[in-house]
Amino acid sequence: MSTKIEAGVLGATGTVGQEFITRLADHPWFEVAWIGASERSAGKAYRDATPWRLPAPRPDRIADMTVERVTPGRAPKLLFSGLDASVAGEAEAEFARAGHVVVTNARNHRMDPLVPLVIPEVNADHLGLLDGQGAARGWSGPIVTNPNCSTIVLALALAPLRPFGLRQVIVSTLQAASGAGYPGVPSLDLVGNVIPVVRGEESKMETETRKILGRMSESGVEPHPVTVSAGTTRVPVINGHTELVTVSLDEAPAVDDVVAAIREFRGRPQELDLPGAPRRPVLYMDEDDRPQPRLDADRDGGMAVCVGRLRTCPVLGYKLVAMGHNTVRGAAGAAVLNAELLKATDRL
Repeated sequence: MSTKIEAGVLGATGTVGQEFITRLADHPWFEVAWIGASERSAGKAYRDATPWRLPAPRPDRIADMTVERVTPGRAPKLLFSGLDASVAGEAEAEFARAGHVVVTNARNHRMDPLVPLVIPEVNADHLGLLDGQGAARGWSGPIVTNPNCSTIVLALALAPLRPFGLRQVIVSTLQAASGAGYPGVPSLDLVGNVIPVVRGEESKMETETRKILGRMSESGVEPHPVTVSAGTTRVPVINGHTELVTVSLDEAPAVDDVVAAIREFRGRPQELDLPGAPRRPVLYMDEDDRPQPRLDADRDGGMAVCVGRLRTCPVLGYKLVAMGHNTVRGAAGAAVLNAELLKATDRL
């Protein structure tokens, strides 16, 4: 028998659920032992319950597993959730009440003041919120969330700039089609077009970023004072969210000093040598035409956020381009890294 920690995947048939299956298939610490999905899929073999949408082959062992209902019972203690937000909130709370550790990509609990919204390189200390979760929420198991896919790219790009004093941020996104799930946006709407709204994304970026960059105190997370203004669009790109970021800082560092801060940025996953951690979480690119989604989204297995074109801005001070893989670093890969941090800090 394997000595790996058994894990389950909630919402295993969806786009993010499939990404969880792929990332956990050969994971050195975790092993998929249970998969859960909707009533429509329950009772079927996984291979029959969902058309496989990823370029990596579906693992044969998991393909033969039976899909279970999304209810506590036979599921292992550790659960990764790729559930749709329409059902995730109560389902995840039900599993937490039953003692499961829920590591979720869904938005429902992100802004709960007792639920950590974690990017391990940026705010690993926010796991301290877990200490007060049980008594206040009636959960005997914790819930840990990762941010919105666009927020992760922005927060990782901004984190190295915190020592200079973040003041104001304006961000415009060019978000990939895969961020809308499958089948997502109709092709006749998206091909050869730009859709000037991704509903709900702007407010997430503006609020989640401040929580992530915020400071832990005795009363919880104090949001960072930075002001964020976001505009979001959908573009005909498969994977990789690109963001045009303008930022003002309290200090006035030279551009070379800001680039050096980005290049030197590391976090707890790198210190702990977590298996899913990129060697450099934020990769600065010198070429003036990079980053590009088609060329750079898969850097470090999709876990590195790429930054380039840092230059001065006549309005706010500095501007740059950031890009990250939205279903890997922005979703399943982020949650798996959070689970690795939980294990490495003895919280599993």
